[in-house]
Amino acid sequence: MGDGRILGPHLPSSLPIPMQYKIPRSVLVVVHTPDLRVLLLERAPWPGYWQSVTGSLAHEDEPLVETAVREVREETGIDAARHALADWGVANRYEIYPEWRWKYAPGVTHNLEHVFGLTVPAPPAVTLAPAEHSRFAWLPWREAAEKCFSWSNRDAILKLPEKLAR
Repeated sequence: MGDGRILGPHLPSSLPIPMQYKIPRSVLVVVHTPDLRVLLLERAPWPGYWQSVTGSLAHEDEPLVETAVREVREETGIDAARHALADWGVANRYEIYPEWRWKYAPGVTHNLEHVFGLTVPAPPAVTLAPAEHSRFAWLPWREAAEKCFSWSNRDAILKLPEKLAR
């Protein structure tokens, strides 16, 4: 056939690849030391956008704690399973920025974010995922909160002294 179609088990390259939409449920993990130094990551595509570790569930039935451990490992190289990971029992519902909605199924406008804290005894080595983050910093908690672009991240860091006092 001279019309450019491919027959048999091969697919023509003009067929669209189905998109895997992000699940609108995520974790926010505040990684910190006992003396309240907080790890922040700068988003690679958006210089000046600092945040804690965040990420969506990989599949609908992934337990939140597994999402938290996976995201910490993927974004920092830190093995959260070797440290004190705590579910803070806080969930924030927020509107997804319009410029990021294309990652979600049509009509999805909000995300439900579950907050965790990860206590490490001292700042461990950090290995960034270069496509996601360009820099990291260990900052005193108040300074870290001020640097975050996300209100939910800022609020979580501001709760850190209270969470550690329990």
